[in-house]
Amino acid sequence: MSKWGLRSLVLATGMAGLGLPVIAQEGWTPALGEEIRSALEGRSLIYDRGAWQDFNASGRTLYNAGRDSWGYWAVRDDRYCSMWPPSDIWACYKVEVTSTAVRFVDPGGEITTGNYRD
Repeated sequence: MSKWGLRSLVLATGMAGLGLPVIAQEGWTPALGEEIRSALEGRSLIYDRGAWQDFNASGRTLYNAGRDSWGYWAVRDDRYCSMWPPSDIWACYKVEVTSTAVRFVDPGGEITTGNYRD
């Protein structure tokens, strides 16, 4: 995963690229609004290859894949959104959760999964 967005991704469904909704797979629950905030705020996720990300209540986020990268996160229109300076562009993702993990689904249907570190 790069600081510019969620990159280590897997195709969610063959239909996602056609603009059809991505349906949560078994065990995953779609999260909206405050559910996204509750799933992330004050929490830390571990991604593939040991990268990790903290989600501060202040709206700051720290991503580390060998070095620290500070950005911003927010919940907008029932999606998780992040911005990584020097860019001022927000990238937004649908969110699905289990009791032990969160996954981010990009507009093309590709998925990045993080497991809770705490």
